[in-house]
Amino acid sequence: MSRLRQYFITGLVVWLPMGVTVWVLLWLIGILDGIFGGILSALARAVPGFAATAEALQRVPGLGVILVAIVIVATGVFVTNMVGQWLLKQWNRLMNHIPVVRNLYSSVKQVADTLFSGSGQAFSKALLVRYPHRDTWAIAFLTGAPTGEVAAQLSKQGAEYAAAGAAGDFVSVFVPTTPNPTSGFLLLVSRADVVELHMSVNEALKYVISMGVVAPAGSEPPVLAR
Repeated sequence: MSRLRQYFITGLVVWLPMGVTVWVLLWLIGILDGIFGGILSALARAVPGFAATAEALQRVPGLGVILVAIVIVATGVFVTNMVGQWLLKQWNRLMNHIPVVRNLYSSVKQVADTLFSGSGQAFSKALLVRYPHRDTWAIAFLTGAPTGEVAAQLSKQGAEYAAAGAAGDFVSVFVPTTPNPTSGFLLLVSRADVVELHMSVNEALKYVISMGVVAPAGSEPPVLAR
C-alpha cells in the first residue's frame, strides 16, 4: 500500500500542474470566446445577411483569443502615432467626465499605467517584511512610495522615527496571500524594516504559490536589516 500511495502521489505531481494550466487556459479562452460571441450576435442582429457568417465564426474554438490579441496589438500600434495619441487623450477626457464611470476608469488606468510602465517601481523587487507581527516575516513586492495625504501623515510618523533613531522613509508593499497571489494586503512600512531579496519577482511568486515548497535555486541568504 505504501508503494501504491507513492505511485499515486508521483502521478499526481505530474498531472496536477498540467491539469491546472489547461483549466486556466480553457477558462480564459471561454471568457474571450464569450465576449467575441456576444459581439457577433449583436452584429448579426444589426447587419442583414450576417447571421450565417456569425454562426460559422462562433463555432471556431479560440478565435476570440486570436482576435483579441490582434485588436490589442493593433491598438498599441495605432496609439503610438500623433493621431492615435490625440484620440486617446479625447477618449480619456470623455471617460473622466462621466459620473461614476470616471472613478472606476481612472483607478483602473492608474493601476495599469503603474504595473505596465517600464520605468515604474511596481512589482520590481521581491522583499521580506515583518507581517502579521514583528516576530514573523512574509514575502512582499515593492509597489512604490506613499503619496498625497498618506505621505504627509506618514512624514509625521517619520519624524518620530527619526527622533527615536530609526529611518523615517516609508515604502508601499503588496503582501500576497497563499496559494492565490492575486489577493493580498497593501502595507506602508518603514524602509528600515524591509529586506530586499536576491530572488527575482517570478521566483518569489513561485515560492508564494507553492506555499514555500518550491524554493529559488542559488539565492543567497539576505542580511536582515537592524
